[in-house]
Amino acid sequence: MIGPSGIVRVMLATRPVDFRKGADGLAVLVRDALGTDPFSGTVYVFRSKRADRIKLLFWDGSGVVLVAKRLEAGQFCWPRIEDGVVRLTAAQLSALLEGLNWKRVHEAHEVTAPTVAG
Repeated sequence: MIGPSGIVRVMLATRPVDFRKGADGLAVLVRDALGTDPFSGTVYVFRSKRADRIKLLFWDGSGVVLVAKRLEAGQFCWPRIEDGVVRLTAAQLSALLEGLNWKRVHEAHEVTAPTVAG
């Protein structure tokens, strides 16, 4: 996928947005409605009313990137519609973009290395 790689912070807007908005309109929405900096490197994810389309907005260090995806069948898994945001991990974002239930993806538990063999 072309898009954010490595360790990313992901914020999912829980309310649908007007999908006619482009990069500038979504950046203003991030700043005013979510109260965060659209140029921080965080990936902001927005959905359409029907939940069959999503847009990702993020700053990659040289410009604002806007990614759009439409599912041909089904809907993206989304939390209840209310004001606010939900934070996702990079793995959950990947699941969301595939149209899977990202709520089933959990961070790996840290395992301590054994001090002795056997």
